[in-house]
Amino acid sequence: MVEATARLPLLVIVGPTAVGKTALSLALARRFDGEVISADSRLFYRGMDIGTAKPTAAERDDVPHHLIDIRTPAETVSLGEYQEMAHAAIAAVHRRGRLPILAGGTGQYVSAVIEGWGIPRVPPQPRLRAALERLGAGELNRWLQALDPAAAAKIHPHNLRRVIRALEVTLAAGRPISELQRRRPPAYDILIIGLDAGRDTLYERIDRRVDEMLAQGLLEEVRRLRDAGYGWRLPAMSALGYRQLGAYLHGELSLEESVERIKYETHRFVRQQYTWFRRDDPRIHWFDIGEAGYEERAAALVAAWLGAGPGDG
Repeated sequence: MVEATARLPLLVIVGPTAVGKTALSLALARRFDGEVISADSRLFYRGMDIGTAKPTAAERDDVPHHLIDIRTPAETVSLGEYQEMAHAAIAAVHRRGRLPILAGGTGQYVSAVIEGWGIPRVPPQPRLRAALERLGAGELNRWLQALDPAAAAKIHPHNLRRVIRALEVTLAAGRPISELQRRRPPAYDILIIGLDAGRDTLYERIDRRVDEMLAQGLLEEVRRLRDAGYGWRLPAMSALGYRQLGAYLHGELSLEESVERIKYETHRFVRQQYTWFRRDDPRIHWFDIGEAGYEERAAALVAAWLGAGPGDG
């Protein structure tokens, strides 16, 4: 049971895909009476289970999970919506006296929650935007300078798309966009654990997992989604594994080529993830999964952070 403190705890587990975040989050949730809040954008979608390495039904029965299976593949979740739902889930876990564990590899989502990104909740305003688009670059920038000097100083005057969006938000909301975007870090006591592995080890794990997904029925899962009417242009269907097998089902690639494409593009995705989860980030306590006993060392760190002996959570 998590004791009430001035700053309620939030455990965060990050790292590249296939590194073992799910396994560690489950182990720590069992040990410290936790619940997992997903920070993986691919897990939102119902029916996309194998290709997203979604926690199994048994694992989710054992440890409560949040923000999984909340949309159909035809729907989307904006960053602002995710941030709002994640904070609500964290608050609900705290009210139950348990430890919230934010776990996932979507760096933008993790950062939006733990850094308190200001995300304007202003939908597109077609008529206002059309009126702004009729103005010249000079006039647009003069308006932005007058209404929001801070935003004008940050946005390059030639980037008219961002200038117009800044004016659209400012005029629709009645407040400067720079004020709406101001970061307000949440009042959590945050511990961030990062999992890592040597690049060759990680690539081997990715390739093995892709082969396992195919053996579990990934191609059949993609075919079912297609037959249910979910088109390849949907953002959800562009996820790794689904897009490449879609090309096979369309006759654009052989099955062997599509599988190799999944592995190659997942390797590339890992390199992108490291731009969010940097080894030199002083906030992150890194553990190499190739080192024996890393799980126990991670648990000991959590226990010390919570102020309890290991296993007393």
